[in-house]
Amino acid sequence: MILDKDFNGIIEELHAADERRELLIQLSRDIIRESKVVIYSLQRGEKTSLEKIESLIEQLERESATGIENTAVQEYVEAACFYYFIHEKRIPNKEELKVDTENYLMGLCDLTGELLRKAVKDVIQKNYGGAREITALVEEIYGKFLLLDLRNGTLRQKSDSIKWNLQKLEQLLLDISGK
Repeated sequence: MILDKDFNGIIEELHAADERRELLIQLSRDIIRESKVVIYSLQRGEKTSLEKIESLIEQLERESATGIENTAVQEYVEAACFYYFIHEKRIPNKEELKVDTENYLMGLCDLTGELLRKAVKDVIQKNYGGAREITALVEEIYGKFLLLDLRNGTLRQKSDSIKWNLQKLEQLLLDISGK
């Protein structure tokens, strides 16, 4: 026979787990949104900061079954790497960002798309050196990914975007090669 007291404890436990899950989902959404705001500001040449995202990312519980926290970490990596590239001409490593390897690599894949957008804007503004610098960086990222033994999985599929972004950048440089 099941005791009411035991079953009530189970109900409370499940309710608490559901509340933690909802908080994780909302926090992840906040990180994703703030990451996009930082990237958008950087693309427009506006002043921005990583402080808010870094504060949120510190609160993120990373051992969850929802999957959205991984997306949030990847968006953070993309935004932080783009920020450091724009301001310091460097890409931070995973230890600096305090993220795991897979999410770091997935964020780097996404970063190449933002770098492509930046290169296009640079060309429009006749900053050809900036576009060349970005192409060299994406070429370097692509070369590093070629060293990885990626199996058929999400990271492997996402890494294909680096190759396509590099091809677009090379075409962009070919188009401006006479300038």
